[in-house]
Amino acid sequence: MISLLITLEIHPDRVDQFVRYITEESQDARTKEPGCRGFRVSRSLEKAKVFTLAEFYDDRSALEAHRQTPHFLLFKERAADGLILSKTAICGDVIDG
Repeated sequence: MISLLITLEIHPDRVDQFVRYITEESQDARTKEPGCRGFRVSRSLEKAKVFTLAEFYDDRSALEAHRQTPHFLLFKERAADGLILSKTAICGDVIDG
């Protein structure tokens, strides 16, 4: 299994918009992608504009398939205009769980 852990800093004036978009994205990934084993979104308790995505896929092929889905491409398009101020990502092999 592959994990993808992403931390995003969102434009402070657009946090509510981001929450709507990422909620749609996570629900679609979980329900429409057979290779998606989990997609959870967390909001920082200390910094209201910082979010963490924890995504889990069967393998690299499932992750790549995710990146080609209509719902991911829509999210990417919506985020292209300054919604996300910064992003860090770590992709790895799950060794426990």
